[in-house]
Amino acid sequence: MEMRLEVVQVPVSDVDRAKSFYTEKLGFVLDHDVEHIPGMRVVQLTPPGSAASIVIGTGMTAMAPGSLEGLQLVVPDLVATRGELVSRGADISEVQDMGGVLFAHFADPDGNRWVLQGATPPAVREAHPGGS
Repeated sequence: MEMRLEVVQVPVSDVDRAKSFYTEKLGFVLDHDVEHIPGMRVVQLTPPGSAASIVIGTGMTAMAPGSLEGLQLVVPDLVATRGELVSRGADISEVQDMGGVLFAHFADPDGNRWVLQGATPPAVREAHPGGS
């Protein structure tokens, strides 16, 4: 058996505002923006280098806009990524060192909360065998 998480719905109140935020400020790639049936708009966006995408739109979910928490984007160099995102106008928290692994946080215009995680350094991985 094989299973891959490939798409996560993100509840938003204004699809165009969210689409602009994710593409312009975060650099996500716009995969498609279609209305399959009247009242159901599907906008799929993929973070650079990711195998998984997010979907925003209308007529897809009962989740309240801004209710999603904890989606995590892992990046090779958190300091550099944070710097690029801030230069694009994204409001990203300061970097926090949590025992050798770096984290920063941000929210989209609706308040959906995301985590940026720096790749786990080899020394931290070696100090915690069996973990990831």
